[in-house]
Amino acid sequence: MSERFAVLDRLAGQWGLSGLELVGKGLEFTVFRARARDGGPVAVRLAHHRFDSNANDPHVDTRALLVQEHAIARHLAEHGLPVARARELVLADDPDSPDVLLSDYVPDDGTPLDSHALGRLLARLHQAPPPPLHPVAAEGGTTAEALTTRIARRWAELARLVADWPEPPAPDLLARHLSPLTGSSLLHLDVRSSNIRRHQGRTTALLDWSNALLGTPALEFGRLAEYARYPENDLDLPALRAGYATLAPVPAEDDPTLLACRLDAALMLALVFLSEAPDPTRGPTAATHARALAERLSRL
Repeated sequence: MSERFAVLDRLAGQWGLSGLELVGKGLEFTVFRARARDGGPVAVRLAHHRFDSNANDPHVDTRALLVQEHAIARHLAEHGLPVARARELVLADDPDSPDVLLSDYVPDDGTPLDSHALGRLLARLHQAPPPPLHPVAAEGGTTAEALTTRIARRWAELARLVADWPEPPAPDLLARHLSPLTGSSLLHLDVRSSNIRRHQGRTTALLDWSNALLGTPALEFGRLAEYARYPENDLDLPALRAGYATLAPVPAEDDPTLLACRLDAALMLALVFLSEAPDPTRGPTAATHARALAERLSRL
């Protein structure tokens, strides 16, 4: 790791950065804030490893994620959507050196999130032309194929962690309910407080596009419905849906496709609370909730 920070120091000198300060560390990336040569605040994001693994995603290509972040941020900025403007991407030749993305640092005033305005923003995002890329999370297939595969994979992972875990939903059931996910809207799929910068409640930047996929809004709303169950995500789902509805149709809450997408999100969260960030209360509760969603889906 010392070699990686030596490279960061060299890049800081090359870019004329000062005052490097650690501001965030996740599963795959560390983020620093600094002052650029032009005086503006910037964010420096570097990968912990070239490849990574966790309970939800056993094969994480951090370089591909940074390349995608760079491309999406540039594309959406050109279409007037609030993102952290990407400045420079450096891909290392040495496997012991980190890939690094330099972006604008967008401040946050800590005010409560305006979910109605966020809903309008997500409608604009879904209506914007998508960038010319194949999302990393699609794993080389269609969005429906990716969800079918990862639901099965995460279900099996939960079976290792939860006693008396039932058999998974039938593949043909999942395929039928996920087949409508053929749209071309760019979906963020990680919309929660920690990935939203705001000023007076209004979103000034959507951060972290690692989970992005192309599809229909039902997939976004499936993820939002599950995130809204946790207060720290600061999502008022009825207000968000109302804001979205001012610009575009909102997927019905009882739509089987949305329910299948909720199952995808619920399994992910169950693994987070049972494995990645263990919580003795939330873990079992999240697993029970995911199981209940699967039972509901099987009755449709």
